[in-house]
Amino acid sequence: MHTKNFIETGVPLRNAKNALIMLHGRGGSAEDILSLTNYLPVKDFYIVAPQATNHTWYPLSFLAPAPQNEPWLSSALDRIKELSDHIQQAGISCENIFILGFSQGACLTLEFATRHAKKWGGVFALTGGLIGDKLEASRYPGNFSGTPVLMTNGNADPHVPLTRSKESKQQLEKMNAKVELLVYPNRPHTILQEELKKVAGYLS
Repeated sequence: MHTKNFIETGVPLRNAKNALIMLHGRGGSAEDILSLTNYLPVKDFYIVAPQATNHTWYPLSFLAPAPQNEPWLSSALDRIKELSDHIQQAGISCENIFILGFSQGACLTLEFATRHAKKWGGVFALTGGLIGDKLEASRYPGNFSGTPVLMTNGNADPHVPLTRSKESKQQLEKMNAKVELLVYPNRPHTILQEELKKVAGYLS
């Protein structure tokens, strides 16, 4: 199970009007994902990145049947819920909370936001899709109420099939999210400067 290990930066929570939760990829770290803030307009944000135990949120591919990734998947989702609740209790509404993840963290970002669909500030899934061997709409009963969602992927990513990103986009749109999916030809499994510029546009 994931220990509670949250790395904070930016404005102290009690003074912030906006918050950004950042989720690292498999093998990555909270510090890795936080380094992206150098390219984002978040000077007045409370920023927090949870650290996955053993640097991975769940053991198998995100396309494995969800029970095979338990109890790690539920534990990861619980940590994000804990963070989100903590931020809201400090007085920041969901409409001012943004969630960003890369790769395994992008899949977790989408899965958390979609299971807890409401009017978020914005959701940024850099190379990700909803989790499971197939999408089960019954897991996602909420309404995004127009939440802006940015998804990115390569046309032939080795870890995240574009078909799953497209299926995920359709699921979120059914729940009233405003989804933009950007597909980059021949892009390796990484984050491009262009993707960060796009995120920056949403944040400003």
